[in-house]
Amino acid sequence: MKPVRDLAEAIQVVFEDMQSHLGAGRVADYIPALARVDPRNFAIAAADCDGHVHTAGEAATPFSIQSISKVFTLTLALEQMGADLWRRVGREPSGSRFNSMVRLEQEHGIPRNPLINAGALVVSDALMTEGDPAATIDRIAGFLRRLSRDEGVDIDPEVARSEGETGFVNASLANFIKASHNLNNDVAKVLEVYFHQCALRMSCAQLARAGLYLAADGVDPWTCERITTSVRARRINAIMMTCGHYDASGEFAFRVGLPGKSGVGGGILAIAPRRASIAVWSPGLNPAGTSHVGALALERLAQLMDWSVF
Repeated sequence: MKPVRDLAEAIQVVFEDMQSHLGAGRVADYIPALARVDPRNFAIAAADCDGHVHTAGEAATPFSIQSISKVFTLTLALEQMGADLWRRVGREPSGSRFNSMVRLEQEHGIPRNPLINAGALVVSDALMTEGDPAATIDRIAGFLRRLSRDEGVDIDPEVARSEGETGFVNASLANFIKASHNLNNDVAKVLEVYFHQCALRMSCAQLARAGLYLAADGVDPWTCERITTSVRARRINAIMMTCGHYDASGEFAFRVGLPGKSGVGGGILAIAPRRASIAVWSPGLNPAGTSHVGALALERLAQLMDWSVF
């Protein structure tokens, strides 16, 4: 189906339409470094498969991508371990909040999927092949720099410190998984990797560019570099669709119709297969922890472009 309008034009229409909504939602005040972010910030960027990036708003302003990083660590872990990863983490929606322990207890330390916090902790552990947190953190950050083609991607030390100082539930999850024999490394080292990956700081323009391989069957369409196999790219998209917004994944699929992954920093990465990778940022969150204005913006863009995987 052909788009109903030009993507650059659609981005501008979305930006204008969102102005009356700016400031809606509540910032993630349980992480002190995120509590100070202005909820009226808004940015949108779309990197298309033809080599263009269309932006509006503060698309060059870096923000904490938080759980969006899980998409990229999952990619790295699948490249490293292949199907063996699925012995340690499932592929089913959790139906619970991102940091819930309920399912983890019921299923003996095997997280429901790699995009909830428990699953991402297992993925972080899997990436620590040498047991070295610093090397693993550098590897993750380097992967994002490579994907975005931008050496400016970095980790916000204040956010990482805030994560460590307030991440008691994540520490509980990691200890339970360790007690269930599903972590190979020391809990403190796994948490260090996880807190730093969540503290990655990127702009919407960088993030949209980084996610483009998921819109092109695992290949960066601008450079023709294969990042992952086409099968893995499709499966990552499938997990984003069913699990990318935790217990609100069904609502996002219903309204937007595209694979997506949210972060409590207010960012969302969405994929329009064979067309574009889209990143939005607006710090105010809805009760499910997804950017309120960001989700509205993606819903509007999908309508304008007639994009849906359904």
